[in-house]
Amino acid sequence: MKSREPKYLEIVNWIQGKIESGEFKSGNKLYSENELSEMFHISRQTVRHAIDVLEQRSLLTRIQGSGTYISGTDSCVAATEKTMNIAVVSTYVDSYIFPNIIKGIEKTLSREGYMVQIAFTNNKIERERDIIQNILEKNNIDGLIVEATKSALPNPNLMFYEQIMDRGIPVIFFNSYYPTLQAPHVALNDKLMGKKVTQYLIQKGHKKIAAIFKADDGQGHQRYAGYVEAMLEADIKLNDTNIIWLDTEYMRDLKDEKKQILTRMKGCTAVFCYNDEIAFLLEEICQKEGIAIPEDLSIIGIDNSDLASLSDIPFTSISHPMEKLGIKVSENLIHLIENPSFDATYEFDSEIVVRGSVKNLFT
Repeated sequence: MKSREPKYLEIVNWIQGKIESGEFKSGNKLYSENELSEMFHISRQTVRHAIDVLEQRSLLTRIQGSGTYISGTDSCVAATEKTMNIAVVSTYVDSYIFPNIIKGIEKTLSREGYMVQIAFTNNKIERERDIIQNILEKNNIDGLIVEATKSALPNPNLMFYEQIMDRGIPVIFFNSYYPTLQAPHVALNDKLMGKKVTQYLIQKGHKKIAAIFKADDGQGHQRYAGYVEAMLEADIKLNDTNIIWLDTEYMRDLKDEKKQILTRMKGCTAVFCYNDEIAFLLEEICQKEGIAIPEDLSIIGIDNSDLASLSDIPFTSISHPMEKLGIKVSENLIHLIENPSFDATYEFDSEIVVRGSVKNLFT
């Protein structure tokens, strides 16, 4: 008995046949992965495999944030009428570093004649879902700028982002992003920032370095990776006891868990804080517990927010580009709207702003 052909080959042969017959012409947009999945009653994973095969044969071209086209599409994608609306979805809007990021976004898009629709998720998956579904229903935007919600966790909302991209609407992420989603991002190089912070502490003579990271945020995992790399390169032994993982909700209750946190950092001369918010809260805890900074414990953060410079003991922190990041992500989205094949991913480097919170153990 002749074996039945694999499902992915069924799609491959069907699309190739349509191209050879002239029904599918160069520049035509292919059905979305969802549509092909429904047409052939197969999984999206199988559809993707078929598209991969046809891409290797140079019959199809994927354009990030736009869709899949019959080969030679970069100059052939039909222009659609613009709405001059851009949606911006942020975890937060009116606190910490976010006002300056939003300022950069609004300023850049307004200058180019776009109207900006802003929504915020409060870093909640359910809220993100409602916002993205609403964007899909209204279908009145030219592009979407998003900060991922709890980006280190599996997210049930990715299918809605894929539906937006299947419509040819470009999506670009800022600060944090979903690694499994094929969309560009503009952010700090978080692994490099984690490494720089740790190297700075090591250069000041610190070897017992505690660290506090966010567990539900991809930025936290990248910064941890930089911390680990710097420690291993300096041949310093890692101690898991000194590494504290917090989620978004637990972060707000940091003061209530001070005993456990201080116990985990016992014997350490320095602590690397995931961001300035955590560094600020930790500094308050230390002051109440009679732990002198930097004499007893050195503290360093990331973002160089107002919290770093205006706290009782101003602390050292890596600078965040804030408004520049907002400008860059907006400029790159505009490039994507004009040219779907534009490589819109960009990661910022940055430098440490030194204050008096880190003790030099060599002096």
